[in-house]
Parts: sequence; C-alpha cells; structure tokens
Amino acid sequence: MRIALVSDIHGNRWALAAVLEHIDRQRVDAIWNLGDILSGPLEPAATADMLMALALPTIRGNCERGLLDCAVSAGGASDRFGFEHTDARHREWLASLPATLAPRPDVLLCHGTPRSDTEPLLETLEHDADRPRAAYDSEIAERVSATTARLVACGHTHMPRLMRTRDGCTIVNPGSVGLPAYDDSHPLAQGLYYVETGSPHASYAVIEDTDTDTDTDAGDGYDVTFHRVTYDWESAAALAARNHRPEWAHALRTGFALR
Repeated sequence: MRIALVSDIHGNRWALAAVLEHIDRQRVDAIWNLGDILSGPLEPAATADMLMALALPTIRGNCERGLLDCAVSAGGASDRFGFEHTDARHREWLASLPATLAPRPDVLLCHGTPRSDTEPLLETLEHDADRPRAAYDSEIAERVSATTARLVACGHTHMPRLMRTRDGCTIVNPGSVGLPAYDDSHPLAQGLYYVETGSPHASYAVIEDTDTDTDTDAGDGYDVTFHRVTYDWESAAALAARNHRPEWAHALRTGFALR
C-alpha cells in the first residue's frame, strides 16, 4: 500500500495542481485528503472542481465548518471569501464530508485530533508563547487514546511531522499543500501566534505499509516520505494581494508569516 496524504489546500489550485502532478509520478494506490480545502483568498471554486472530479477519500476540517457557517454569520475573512466564491454544489459537497474517516482497518484520518478538528495533534501552544512547540509524548498519547488505529493521519497545523507512539501508533502530518505559513489567535497566546515552514513549497507525504504480510492490516510499520514541491507561488501570492490579503501574499512567497 502506497498512499499520498494531502491537507490544508486552502483554495490554492496552483499548489494542488503541482502536487497532483508530482503524486502521479509516485505510483500511489490512493490519495487521502485531510481537510481545510477551500478557505482563503485564492481560487476556491476551481480547487473544489479539481477535487470533486477526483472523488478522493476526504474529511472536513475546521475551515469547512467555518465556511459553511457563513450562510448564517459573518465568519472570518478567509472563510467568507471561500463561501462567496463557491457555488451551492461546492458547499453541498463540503457539507457531505465526514469529520473523520477510516479508509482501511486500523487507519484513522482526522483533521486535528480524533476528538477535535481544532486541537493540534503533534504540537502544543503554551501560555504566552508566540509559536507552537512539538507536543510531548504524553500529550500525543492522550490525544489519540480514544482510537485503536495503528496509523493516524492529521493536518491542521500545516507542519510536516512524523511520530511513532510508545504503543506503536504512527502519526503523520503531511504539512500544507496551499499555505506554508500563517498567524492566528488563541486564548493562551498574547495576541497572535505564528506557524512558519520557512519555504514557499507545497507539502505532502507518501506513506507505504512495510508489513510484509499482505493479508493483514496490522500496520506494524510505515515508511513515510515528505515531499516539498515547487509551483507558481507568485501567481497565488499576486492574487492574494489583489484580494487585499497581504499576509497571505507574504506567506505564499516566503514561507514566513508577515509580522
């Protein structure tokens, strides 16, 4: 089994097209999409059209909830843009997506953690910190304690990361296809906190089951390869700037948040 993991596309159809082309050369058996698909000042409708045609196993993230909530409330700027620049059929597709998915026995797809689409799985934000730190083993174990999956794939934080817990659960965050840096607010932070990959490249991962017994899904081991893909990020950044989102333009061009 070779699976490509994509997450946090955020309406960046340039990055998505480049990643899909790169994946096509990896001889994978499937592509799994981990949510936060359309929100952002880029091209949400074109992104949705590409993904809907592929019919990938896909879960929703917190930004899907935020975008759909714009039907009844103002919402944040990125969710509002996604709502206003998609059609009803795109939003119906988002509304149909599950919060979690088990595409194979002993595999769980979640956006944040199995219990929350806004809780980071492999990172922790501490009081007064301006950036998340890597989560401790005990924190991660507690966050996946409700699942017996041997492989958990997550997104949300945009940070490519791999972890194997003491009891043998492999956790993979493939990073973000469409947004390599951002700032956000959090009750624990004083003002904003920042997430930065330091590169404008699109990110995804390929996992390969190394269990030699093909008749089982024991998931005793996985090879994980992270890919950073070049694409036309200048076009994406220019559109973000035209849509009055200079912080997105800076992040797309540099991989760093605008401070």
